[in-house]
Amino acid sequence: MGLPDLLARISGCRICRDAPAGGPENALPHEPRPVCVASETAPVLIAGQAPGTRVHQSGRPFTDPSGDRLRQWLGVDDAQFYDPSNFAIVPMGFCFPGLDAKGGDLPPRRECAPAWRAKVMAAMPQLRLVLAIGQYAQAWHLGPARGRTLTETVGNWRRILEDTSSGVAVLPLPHPSWRNSGWLRRNPWFERDLLPVLRTRVADLICER
Repeated sequence: MGLPDLLARISGCRICRDAPAGGPENALPHEPRPVCVASETAPVLIAGQAPGTRVHQSGRPFTDPSGDRLRQWLGVDDAQFYDPSNFAIVPMGFCFPGLDAKGGDLPPRRECAPAWRAKVMAAMPQLRLVLAIGQYAQAWHLGPARGRTLTETVGNWRRILEDTSSGVAVLPLPHPSWRNSGWLRRNPWFERDLLPVLRTRVADLICER
C-alpha cells in the first residue's frame, strides 16, 4: 500500500469510536479527527503523543503553545516546520483522546499504534532522525533502551542518539508542554547541552535535501 492510500485509510479510521479497546464503554466520546502528517521525503520524524484540544479543532499538528516551544527547540519557523519535505509529524495516537478529571490530556488511545504505526513507519524508509517526544513515543521507538523514567531516558540522550542499530537515529525529548516548565528548570542540561545538538542535527538534515 502506498503512502497516499495509507493516509486516506487513517483519515477515515474510527476504531476508537466503533471498536474501542476494552469494550463499548471505552469508546472515544467525540467524533474522531485523525491528525497525521506522514511524508515520503522528510528526513525528520516528530513522534509525539496525541493531539490536544486546539489541534483537534484545527486539524493541524502543534497549533498550540506546545508547538511554539517545539519550534523554538528545533530552531525552525512555521514554514519550515509545516513543510512535509522537512518533517513528518506522526503522533502515537492520531485523535484527541479527551481530558482527565484535572483537565489534562488523557494518554494516546490504545487502539491507534497497534493498528497503524508499523505501517506508517514502513512507508517512510528515508527517515534519518526520530524525535521521540514523551514516554509513549519513547516506549515504542526505544523499547528496552528506554530508561525507568522520562528524566532517565532523556538524560541518556547522547548514548541513545549514537545507537543507530535500528537504522535510524532516535533522540528522546520531553513534551514541550508548558506544564513541563518545572522539569526544564530542574534539568538545565537539557537547554544547555541537548538543544544545541538538536538544532544542528535538524539544520543539517533539512538543508541536505
